[in-house]
Amino acid sequence: MIAKDVLLAEGVLIHHPDLVNLYGCSIGEGTRVGTFVEIQRGAVVGRNCKISSHSFICSGVRIEDGVFIGHGVMFINDRYPSAVNPDGSLQTDTDWECIETRVETGASIGSNATILAGVAIGKGALVGAGSVVTRDVPAGTVVAGVPARRIASQRRQSSTSAATL
Repeated sequence: MIAKDVLLAEGVLIHHPDLVNLYGCSIGEGTRVGTFVEIQRGAVVGRNCKISSHSFICSGVRIEDGVFIGHGVMFINDRYPSAVNPDGSLQTDTDWECIETRVETGASIGSNATILAGVAIGKGALVGAGSVVTRDVPAGTVVAGVPARRIASQRRQSSTSAATL
């Protein structure tokens, strides 16, 4: 389902519009969105990104231009998730704080990575598949593992690097 309040720029390609859940978000020009993706209210996806199938981009996530999101990537926007308040009542939107997360231009996040609330993934950084990112990833750095740790200082750029985006 694509809600009426979604802002889709020119040239956005949604492979199966009936098999996504998009509401209250904005998606930039030329971005491709795969099947079974959910992008929540207030999330922003830049230009020329690829959001692979089964990924979850929650409120508070800002993805800049030319970012690759692998299959099954999960973003988290709450540091202390809970269904109920201390008195046992169900939590509402006013009972928790949405923590912002940023993925900078040209970064890539491998399949099944989990990105915790409040981190920044720097320009051109690479997050390995299956990683759990618990802290900021500097620009150009390659991280992998649980928790994600630096495994290379500089990401090698292809001829179609972030500089050309």
